[in-house]
Amino acid sequence: MLAVCWNVKRSRALLVRGGMNHKVGIWIDHKKAVIVSAAPDLLTALMLESEAQTGRGEKEYEHRPDRHLDRYYDDVIGHLGQPDALLIFGPGEAKLELNERLSRSKALSACIVEIEATDTLSDPQIVAKVRKHYDIVPPGSAARAGLNRGRTQ
Repeated sequence: MLAVCWNVKRSRALLVRGGMNHKVGIWIDHKKAVIVSAAPDLLTALMLESEAQTGRGEKEYEHRPDRHLDRYYDDVIGHLGQPDALLIFGPGEAKLELNERLSRSKALSACIVEIEATDTLSDPQIVAKVRKHYDIVPPGSAARAGLNRGRTQ
């Protein structure tokens, strides 16, 4: 059975932590990140929101968004655990900026990272994309039922 958990709060408890027995997909822009973690029998999703506000243009706030983005990327990285595969996708530059920060992480150096440009997606579309990318068959689906039909008892 594959369970899907969804949390829109900043709770670290939902994501699979510890060993390298999970794969992660991250949809990210400068405003929010949706982290989908896929372990053998559990698919979890977590949304993190950035505190960065871009487009102010005032000199006194010129470097403030950069500091917020640094904390935001650190927060995202802190929720990853140690996945053996990582898909980073989304619109804009945030996915590339996050990848650059990940490249400096010794803990995630063995992780296989893929980058993909996508449009803005809804939360269910993000989960579906990660499922499809990692070939995770939802419980009760026709594909899973077809697998069960071919077995003899």
